[in-house]
Parts: sequence; C-alpha cells; structure tokens
Amino acid sequence: MKNIAVAAIFTGALVALGPQTALAQVAEASAAAAAPLSGARLVGQGVLRFLGFEIYRARLWVQPGFDANNYAAHPLALELTYHRDFSGEAIAKRSIEEMRRVGSFTPQQAERWQQALQSALPNVKAGDRLLGLYQPGAGAIFKMAGRVVGEVPDAEFSRLFFGIWLSPQTSEPRLRQDLIAATRPQGQP
Repeated sequence: MKNIAVAAIFTGALVALGPQTALAQVAEASAAAAAPLSGARLVGQGVLRFLGFEIYRARLWVQPGFDANNYAAHPLALELTYHRDFSGEAIAKRSIEEMRRVGSFTPQQAERWQQALQSALPNVKAGDRLLGLYQPGAGAIFKMAGRVVGEVPDAEFSRLFFGIWLSPQTSEPRLRQDLIAATRPQGQP
C-alpha cells in the first residue's frame, strides 16, 4: 500500500519533470520504502535447493561500504521466503547445526541458543517471509509481515547465525556468492 501511495504521488511529476526523471524518482522511492534496513540496498539473492527441491529464496540488504569478508562488522538484513512448511523447532535445530560450520561454541551455548531460537522463530508455511536483522555487537531480531516475532539477544549467536549464509565456511558457498554478488568489485570472484 505504501508503494502504491508513493507511485501515485510521483505520477503527477511525469508532466512537470518529464517521464525519465519522474520514473527514476518513483523507482528510487519504491526501493527506499521496501528496504528493511535504513540506507540499505538489495545486493543479492539466491535459492537454497536440497535434492532438487527449492527450500527458500534468500535476499540480502546491506548499507554502503559492506565488506563480505568481514560481514559481522556491518548491519544487514536477510530475508528468507520459504517454499516449504517448517516448524520453528526444525529451523532452530538445523540453524545450530549450520552454525557449527562457522565457529565453535560449547554444548551449553548450543542448548541455550536452540531454545532461544525456537522461542523466537514461528512455524513457517510455503510463501511466508522471515526477515532477520543483524547489528554488529547485538543480537538478532526476526520479523514476519512487518512485525517483530522474536529476538535472540546474544551478539555471538547473531554473528554465527548470519554466518550460516555469509561466512566463507558456509555449507552453501554458491548461495553465499549469489547473496554477495553486488558487493564485489567488478572482476573479483
């Protein structure tokens, strides 16, 4: 609805400014309204597949100056659009397994984080979008349909959790490359 209102406001500018300028402003305003993080832009997206089945589509927003090799030093937003139904418990369990690839942590941390993540994450159905927000040195915030559905207030958890997708140690290097595609200078892999 917000994007429709923005488009309507700028439609009148077509006459005054000419079609090229007005359309550029509409596109800019729509992109800004859609960004889940202040000053961020969509830099990549990709699909996670397992045995040929699409599990989810991931999209990454970052602010200018983002360095993928030092992802944990930058605020970011990661959105997953699910293509299958999953329980919050199943997502939490798999997340802890994937976080072990990114860094080490104690069994006590794993248990505490899994419980916190299970409480923070809802069950998802095909078509649901879950947005994770990361701030360096802070915990993770999860949103669905524009509202906060949960938080895990632990900076180390948050760094490792977002590392599932962004760390060089990810189990899905191709998805990582798709997500960070627009952050690399031209000519670099």
